[in-house]
Amino acid sequence: MVKAGDSIPSVELAIGAPDKKVNLSHELASGKGLIIGVPAAFSPTCSDAHVPGYLTSSKTKNAGKVYVVSVNDAFVMNAWGKQLDPDKSSGISFASDATGSFSKALDLYFDATPFLGGIRSKRYAITTEDGKVKSVHVEQDPTKVEETGVDSVLG
Repeated sequence: MVKAGDSIPSVELAIGAPDKKVNLSHELASGKGLIIGVPAAFSPTCSDAHVPGYLTSSKTKNAGKVYVVSVNDAFVMNAWGKQLDPDKSSGISFASDATGSFSKALDLYFDATPFLGGIRSKRYAITTEDGKVKSVHVEQDPTKVEETGVDSVLG
């Protein structure tokens, strides 16, 4: 599993559409950053508690570049972002890890085939600074938001 001091994996994700690629290892190479991993866009815990906590917290503004990442396609992530942050005032980007490659590179994935049809990202939050992982917060139970909530991660 990814740990403090590790580099951000160089894996392409998509934002907005499958052909709009972003590589978080490049995007987070300098300054502060935050990667919020969620099991499923539009799921109750992700939509009602986890991501909204970051969208509404003043602490998020000091976190640097912020990305919500899920093993969903780019169109789903784009629609979810529009629903949760319609005017994009938060500055948070919603990134698709369509194949789960980023989640696998972090070793933060689980087999959710019985419930969600395949592998999914664990619920996590990673703070970064200058391209390196600063802290890793992972929920043992993906239906809960305790270790990965905004107050636990950003204090």
